[in-house]
Amino acid sequence: MASVLTFGGGRSTRAAEGAAPWRHVDWVLMTTVILTAAFGVLMVYSATQNRLALDGQDPTQFLQRQAMFVVIGLVAMAAAVAIDYRILRDFGPLLLAATCGVLVLVLSPLGSTSRGAQAWFQVGPFQLQPSEFAKVALIVALAGFCAERRGELDASNLLKCVGIGAIPITLIYLQPDLGSSLVLVAITAGIVLVGGARPRHMAALVLVAAVGVFAVIQLGVLKEYQLDRLGAFLDPESDTQRSSYNLNQSKIAIGAGGLTGRGLFEGTQTNLSYVPEQHTDFIFTVVGEELGLVGGGALLLAFGVMIWRTWRAAALAKDLSGTLICVGVLSMLLFQIFENVGMTMGIMPVTGIPLPFMSSGGSSTIAAFVAVGLVLNVHMRRFS
Repeated sequence: MASVLTFGGGRSTRAAEGAAPWRHVDWVLMTTVILTAAFGVLMVYSATQNRLALDGQDPTQFLQRQAMFVVIGLVAMAAAVAIDYRILRDFGPLLLAATCGVLVLVLSPLGSTSRGAQAWFQVGPFQLQPSEFAKVALIVALAGFCAERRGELDASNLLKCVGIGAIPITLIYLQPDLGSSLVLVAITAGIVLVGGARPRHMAALVLVAAVGVFAVIQLGVLKEYQLDRLGAFLDPESDTQRSSYNLNQSKIAIGAGGLTGRGLFEGTQTNLSYVPEQHTDFIFTVVGEELGLVGGGALLLAFGVMIWRTWRAAALAKDLSGTLICVGVLSMLLFQIFENVGMTMGIMPVTGIPLPFMSSGGSSTIAAFVAVGLVLNVHMRRFS
């Protein structure tokens, strides 16, 4: 009898150990992400339903698409959680190499062109944007590289990190997609900073980057519309009918919301489609106009919770690679949220960066869920 009890107890112990990681899931982060994504589906519907109805189309068309993307994103997040991040880390170089190969294919005749950018594959009625998944691949690969150096990045290793990031950044910029390129720059900077780069080396990189930005502007490397967007940010009154139009209409919509907003589905700017790309890049204007400062503040609070829990996961991670993965995701989320919300208010230039879990789009939504899945993965396995 004793041996039976011992055997049973051992089996239970092994089962508990096997199930232990799942007991440490960050439910606060997971719940916040799911609720924010559901709120995003509602805002996408609000931004599109009136225009579609006036055109004689199904007003729930974009709602159904975005809800489907959220469901796929949840499945992808579960997959990212299920596979030990240390296994993913070991395959990081291969993952990044494959992603860069896909980015090359996008620039070939296989890629699809839309709004002057060749950044997608047309898959039936859907568009697949590899640059969104390149963010996740770069996070995993760069975190693994820096972790192998044990947090000591001398000048040589720092240049290697920059080189690793430069490959997908360049391929994405050639599409051209300046916004996504800047997100990858932010990811690279965040990881190498926490990964052990020395202050003087970081200062030198910042100086080189500043000189590079000046040279890019002066030598005409940027496209005309990109220069127009930058000019509109610096001087919003210079061209109200072209580059500044989105910005002016965006600020009008947010300002019209006041404290509590005009009411759900009652936004004038939204229903009359005055704000271009409102269901994608300018989704925050729907929140501002219809739900006001209260709604916008609540959304920013939700993003704040995501940032806090991601930072907490980085601090609690079992190893440096886990910490750097979380830092990479943190850098991605911080930059995209600040840039997207900032451009709708006129404090940042318009770059076409989606708002995580809010903007309509399959690739961006799924990639954001996968990124959060990596954070949950690291947090869940901090004791194993």
